[in-house]
Amino acid sequence: MSRDLPFQSIHRHGFVRVATCTPAVRPADVAFNRDAVLERMAAAAREKVDLLVCPELCLSSYAIDDLHMQAALLDAVEDAVGVIAAASEAAVLIGAPLRDGGRIFNCAVAVAGGRVLGVVPKSFLPNYREYYEKRWFAHGRGQRGGTIRVAGQEVPFGVDLLFRSEVLPGFVFHAEICEDFWSPEPPSTKAALAGAVVLANLSASNITIGKASDRHLLCASQSMRAVAAYAYSAAGSGESTTDLAWDGQGAIHELGELLAESPRFALEPQLCIADVDVGRILSERMRTGTFADAAEGVGGYRVVGFGHPVGGAEDLRRSLRRFPYVPNREAMRDQDCYEAFSIQVDGLRRRFESTPVKNLVIGISGGLDSTHALIVAAKVMDLLGLPRTNILGFTMPGFATGDETKGNAWALMRALGISAEEIDIRPAARQMLTDMGHPFADGEPVYDIAFENVQAGLRTDYLFRLANQRDGFVIGTGDLSELALGWCTYGVGDHMSHYGVNAGVPKTLIQYLIRWTADTQVDAGAAEVLRRILETEISPELVPGEVLQGTEAKIGPYELHDFFLFHIMRYGFTPSKLAFLAWHAWRDRAAGNWPAGFPEGKKNEYDLATICKWLEGFLWRFFQTAQFKRSALPNGPKVSAGGALSPRGDWRAPSDGVAKVWLDDLTRVPR
Repeated sequence: MSRDLPFQSIHRHGFVRVATCTPAVRPADVAFNRDAVLERMAAAAREKVDLLVCPELCLSSYAIDDLHMQAALLDAVEDAVGVIAAASEAAVLIGAPLRDGGRIFNCAVAVAGGRVLGVVPKSFLPNYREYYEKRWFAHGRGQRGGTIRVAGQEVPFGVDLLFRSEVLPGFVFHAEICEDFWSPEPPSTKAALAGAVVLANLSASNITIGKASDRHLLCASQSMRAVAAYAYSAAGSGESTTDLAWDGQGAIHELGELLAESPRFALEPQLCIADVDVGRILSERMRTGTFADAAEGVGGYRVVGFGHPVGGAEDLRRSLRRFPYVPNREAMRDQDCYEAFSIQVDGLRRRFESTPVKNLVIGISGGLDSTHALIVAAKVMDLLGLPRTNILGFTMPGFATGDETKGNAWALMRALGISAEEIDIRPAARQMLTDMGHPFADGEPVYDIAFENVQAGLRTDYLFRLANQRDGFVIGTGDLSELALGWCTYGVGDHMSHYGVNAGVPKTLIQYLIRWTADTQVDAGAAEVLRRILETEISPELVPGEVLQGTEAKIGPYELHDFFLFHIMRYGFTPSKLAFLAWHAWRDRAAGNWPAGFPEGKKNEYDLATICKWLEGFLWRFFQTAQFKRSALPNGPKVSAGGALSPRGDWRAPSDGVAKVWLDDLTRVPR
């Protein structure tokens, strides 16, 4: 059904809207608590929520001690469950004490579509410190395959229940209760292995100093380990404070990442909403063989289907990273940048130590990639206690080299204290073009691909022969973004080297790391040079002319291409979903967060038509024209969890593949 929904619908693209709530509550006032839950359900319905998670024992309230064993209260709870079930449309999980076989169970009741779907009892009952649950409740660990009568219905009862949407593919949820996820093996672990994608926790959990952080840690770790989303809802204001206090913490995590959290200690009822990417979770499971291995032998779960309204939600409720490769944690900026930089440094250091040479050879253009590779090389020399003059830098001006970039190249080499030389490749290029019979040799302004690649090839040829002559090896400067697009000359240029130190680093991360280096790692003189380089337009500078040969004007913005690359490589998203995500991330420069320190003047925005234009080019290049170059890559370190394109690592594909299936999917996006 989801593919039939409008493009703007979150449900079409594999998202499910999940909410936790903290309804108003009064100790043992079941009618009041019932109405408070109904009020939160109505609020959630207005927000188009697909699954609402209420706190533990929210119908009776949690902190009522022996009142849990009063028949009048238990009768009222059963009646309240019936009322709430009848009013339900989307899925709701309610906390309630329920009787069965002469025992009382602390339960999560799932309702949707006007009926009770099933009841899950709490597995682990705390009976230490301030908790005495075994005084009132029986644990539910042995309850499997049974039923329970509630609100006049005989419904599935047990810890073996999963609830699956009949209208949204992949939307399967599971419920556990408070202490369950504090246990060494939470019930949700096996439920996830059995197919649950959204794990819900109905909790009371009184608050003490530091406990909120502990809950976040448990939710984040469980969502990461179980490759799932985890929605946690704790009791709040209104619970009895005879001996304890309650903060009403609500939080939703996905694959270890916090999507949303509610304010704590709020006096008003809360609704914490996030759109969970079910497609992303399922993709991660498919790519994680360990998850499939762990799921072997896990079975015995009953799956209860349910229907619910879909299609109305269009305002995506989750933060999207415009720059998925760039560190986005402001408090951790230095650590994350240091880690990315150090991966490159360590890779180059190890290769240098294992190769019987004395020098590193690198071509310096004054552009971003060679600048960053040179910074990495300088750090390697510093770590090894060797002089930076063991780095042999060569700037090699061609027919279109500008004074600005050439000046930046020289300024950079001087600022970093390396050995620097200049080789003018134009005489050799003219000779080769003459030998080829190229029209340029006769004075004609013909600037074709042969003209460009003669220059690129000569630069690489000089570097390799210089390395032979001067006891060194060549550092590659080409980056991950260029490899994705095939924007490199096969066998020469940025494609070939003895070690591709930038091969795992996309253009957007290189820009950010250079900016971080200028701020934190070099002296004022070098920092000034780095900032000038950052302001220079990206260009191969191969074609003469008054107008700079801008790369991004030809192939599209690297910031979009890096966004496309991350989600295609890591999750295998369809182009239509990718366009949807990019549209939400990039349509409004004033919305959302930017990486720490990102220049105001470089904050761009793109409409859907522009996104689709460049996405079409990306798909054609990535899937159809560039793989043969990636299949012949030199060694280089992987840096990001988003992956690298080495055929020995994250990406293997045929060189003669076609892009039709991806381009066809893109046609489903309205322009």
